[in-house]
Amino acid sequence: MTYKLGIIGTNWITKQFVEAAHESGKYELTAIYSRHTTTGQEFGQDFNVDAVYTDLEEFYNSGINVVYIASPNSVHFEQVKAAIKHDLHVIVEKSAFSNPDEYDEIMALLAEHKDVRMFEAARHIQQPNFKIIEDQVAKMEKISGATFVYEKYSSRFDDYLAGKEPNVLSRKFSAGALTDLGIYPIYAAIKLFGKPQSTHYFATPLRNGSDGRGIAIFRYQDFDVTIEFGKGSNSHLDSEILGLRDTLVIGDIAEVLDITYYDADKVAHELSQAPVDNPMVPEAEIFADMMTNQAETAEEYQKLLTLSQTVNQVLFDLRQDAGIVFPADK
Repeated sequence: MTYKLGIIGTNWITKQFVEAAHESGKYELTAIYSRHTTTGQEFGQDFNVDAVYTDLEEFYNSGINVVYIASPNSVHFEQVKAAIKHDLHVIVEKSAFSNPDEYDEIMALLAEHKDVRMFEAARHIQQPNFKIIEDQVAKMEKISGATFVYEKYSSRFDDYLAGKEPNVLSRKFSAGALTDLGIYPIYAAIKLFGKPQSTHYFATPLRNGSDGRGIAIFRYQDFDVTIEFGKGSNSHLDSEILGLRDTLVIGDIAEVLDITYYDADKVAHELSQAPVDNPMVPEAEIFADMMTNQAETAEEYQKLLTLSQTVNQVLFDLRQDAGIVFPADK
């Protein structure tokens, strides 16, 4: 089956997903939603699509089967809720929702629309290289700790320094370093090690009350995971998973590149595969399979949904610890 795809959001990540969706052969872009007709038309030119909507109801009734949502975090909830009510499958960019209350309401709605599938687009955990990391972690005798690093200077940080308040650094849009970049290593940690027993977040506050960078500590029964992330600087540190005498080194926890396993004799074993040209292709293929073959993939789908909801709760707990409140919070 080829899914008729509609998109909300016309930024670079949307373009990358549409290209991946087309490359997978499982989707065809047929409709674009944008607040401004000209913006939607400009986006559609690259894909020969001229069906642009500025009314969300008309967009959802345009004949699409699945919607990809890459709008600001704060509006995901209402857009996803409306899509599910129209019995549309949903792929929503991370962070999916502002808080657990929103997620609980979406879960209740999904229970009423049993044939609808909703996915959070955490592309890195669907990469073949991430599967290699999971396999190697399972083989390690003991996990003693881990450090995940993802700091990347945002093109919008210059705007912040100039006195503006870009969406990706604004509590108004349920954004900041934690929900924009921190979610990558946090997703990886929870996928690999499960939900932590306790969490702490040491945030570096911005003048608007959001976070520009921070360090999160995940405490597990026998080890801790330190997660460092930020949008106002560039880090070139590797991420590491520590065993006893062995260590797994990951060059980029978000892009999942350059995986090296050092055994007990300190011998290096290169494990990573060459990355795919478009890192969103694997998730596009996996999501299409789960939408098409619902009975066969029900267990794996439920695991993904549970993982997404767990990440949402942990993000909320971290914000609570740091005293960061979003307007969307009750």
